[in-house]
Amino acid sequence: MLLEHLGLAALGLLTACIGAVGGLGGAVILVPILVFTGKSITEAAPLGLVSVAAGSLAAGAFQLREHTVNHRLGVTTETAATLGALTGALVSGVVSEALLKWVLGLVAISTAVVGGRRKGVRNLPDPALGPDDVGEEPGALAGAYPLRAAVVPYRARHLGAGLGMMGVAGLVAGLAGTSGGFLKTPAMSEVMRVPVKVAAATTTFTVGITSAAALIVLAVQGRISPVPAAAVALGSLIGAQVGAQLQGRLSPPLVRRSLSAALVVIGLVLIVTA
Repeated sequence: MLLEHLGLAALGLLTACIGAVGGLGGAVILVPILVFTGKSITEAAPLGLVSVAAGSLAAGAFQLREHTVNHRLGVTTETAATLGALTGALVSGVVSEALLKWVLGLVAISTAVVGGRRKGVRNLPDPALGPDDVGEEPGALAGAYPLRAAVVPYRARHLGAGLGMMGVAGLVAGLAGTSGGFLKTPAMSEVMRVPVKVAAATTTFTVGITSAAALIVLAVQGRISPVPAAAVALGSLIGAQVGAQLQGRLSPPLVRRSLSAALVVIGLVLIVTA
């Protein structure tokens, strides 16, 4: 039993680290691994949500210091995602596990292809901006973030389509015990045209809200086992801090390619386990 809990902690550490780098939320990797090793998705889902909540808390402090989190954008998108998460958690016992895995796997691979095909950097530094311009733009879903010695401005586009994707991501979070981050980060980056580093950091910072909403429902249903959950939380707290610092040192194209590679692996694992 001790070895099992140590294994859960190690998995939480590894998956939270990867999740923080790409803004995925570690659960989208952790849950398929747990299912592949013999747990049912109804057992694995609560552990995935615990991992996301702990990872979000741990990575937040570093990403806030880096000024890559946009609070206004995060709150706006999380409103739609949280409604979806509550709906997903309530109906999670009805949807077929195999069907859910196939859908999640195909969505992950499709998203990886879209993000991986884009070359270069969409949001370029503005030489007219300096350190005092870093931060969020008051009254708008826009801002600027530091990239090495430069400052990069950005503004969210296509808000309706982006919020629709966030609702779907939240629904997935409640159904499968993931953060929905593997949909949220690409939605912000590819649909809403937000820089991938801001999208990943904002997603990591806010997915804890989505996960907490779903965890409340699962706790009321008595589906959370305290000791395994504590083991996953401990590992995730450490792993997310490491991942957040690593993400801060990577270039935007490398973050995007890493995200696409992780999504392909996730999609294949989901389909195989289905």
